[in-house]
Amino acid sequence: MNINALIDGNSSGVSKTTQDRAAIAKLRLQYFYETTVAECKERDLRCKEVESRIVSERWSDERRGLQLASLGRKESEFLRLRRTRLTAADFATVRVIGKGAFGEVRLVQKRDSGKIYAMKTLKKSEMLKKSQLAHVKAERDVLAESANTPWVVQLFYSFQDPSFLYLIMEFLPGGDMMTMLIKYDVFPEDVTRFYIAECVAALEAVHALGFVHRDIKPDNLLIDKDGHIKLSDFGLATGFHKTHETAYYVNGGVENEAGAPPKNIDLSFSRKERIETWKRNRRFLAYSTVGTPDYIAPEVFSQEGYSKEADFWSLGVILFECLIGYPPFYSDSPIDTYRKIIAWPETLVFPEEVHISYEAEDLIRSLLCSVQNRIKSPYIQQHQFFRGLEWANLRRLRAPFIPQLTSITDTSYFPVDDLNNVAPNVHDPNDMDIAISDESSLFSNLAFLGYTYRRWDTVRENL
Repeated sequence: MNINALIDGNSSGVSKTTQDRAAIAKLRLQYFYETTVAECKERDLRCKEVESRIVSERWSDERRGLQLASLGRKESEFLRLRRTRLTAADFATVRVIGKGAFGEVRLVQKRDSGKIYAMKTLKKSEMLKKSQLAHVKAERDVLAESANTPWVVQLFYSFQDPSFLYLIMEFLPGGDMMTMLIKYDVFPEDVTRFYIAECVAALEAVHALGFVHRDIKPDNLLIDKDGHIKLSDFGLATGFHKTHETAYYVNGGVENEAGAPPKNIDLSFSRKERIETWKRNRRFLAYSTVGTPDYIAPEVFSQEGYSKEADFWSLGVILFECLIGYPPFYSDSPIDTYRKIIAWPETLVFPEEVHISYEAEDLIRSLLCSVQNRIKSPYIQQHQFFRGLEWANLRRLRAPFIPQLTSITDTSYFPVDDLNNVAPNVHDPNDMDIAISDESSLFSNLAFLGYTYRRWDTVRENL
């Protein structure tokens, strides 16, 4: 029987279930051949790179032979690695270091190699329920395609089981910028300049891959062992295949009033009161399913359509927070925050008791403005706020804060104690009771087709 006839429903007497299974079989075959061709191209490219290096270095025939033999062994090992089925049982949990709306992050150790990683676990049923399938795929894709950039947290493996999705990433022991801001309230301008410049470089790297992060906030700016920034948490990233942000963030009738001017917003709080209230609520918002809207650009709420400029608005909010102590549109009520963002020309106010340089204020106003006037790369690098900065050597500069670590599993820069007060939002990875397996979910696991990833440089170097 012709599989296309089954899929198109042209075969009489064929049940809907059979047609669905035929469609799934066709997609799986298509995916198999597409990935096989892609892997062959990658393998050929690696071979050409080695051959080019051999010619340019003018190595001896013996050394050339050793290099080609080494590449052959690595390719064989990589093929075996691709065929190996990783599971959560291959990683021993050290401790939970983060929780979010759809999963959690654990510090883990790979049982066979002893290497330390951060394992992000996402619950499939929640991804399906909250229509996050496009975001899940975008996160995996941007991490996989960022293997050659130092500005994005590195992905080593991704895999799945009937209940969960897993991302095995590098562990960045310095914590995140949110924790630093909660501790220090504000940063001096030279420290702020360093971190904002690194954020600009990181955004450039992500945008060059064709992605928009859409969730730039201090929580997602991680600090590596040398004190430099890397972007993380691409759960809301997009390559513009599908968007969900309005339905996800706007609720309770806020969407209908998004364009309305602010109503009954109290602007009389002192700066000290604002900082204390913000610090008190910030950690809770980080763990909630709603999150905080403070960093979201107005064009996202108003559904006018948006591009990478939305990430630069978020950067402006972070710049304001680093220098002032709280985001510019913060309110106790998320609804008031939405309204203040939409009405930014009236609600962007700099407190008189805080002195910041003209250059800093000008950059903030150049970022927190209309899309048409918003500054972005490459013009942002030329702004006077960054005068004298060596953009090409950012990651070679000494960071203003370098984590003081006692071991490879040191989590002292993560708020692990706070996590004990947060209700768990995922089951244990070994819990198979919530697996998606019923007949009504034939296409459910198909939604995660192609999620598996193995990084080339995870091949053992001592072959």
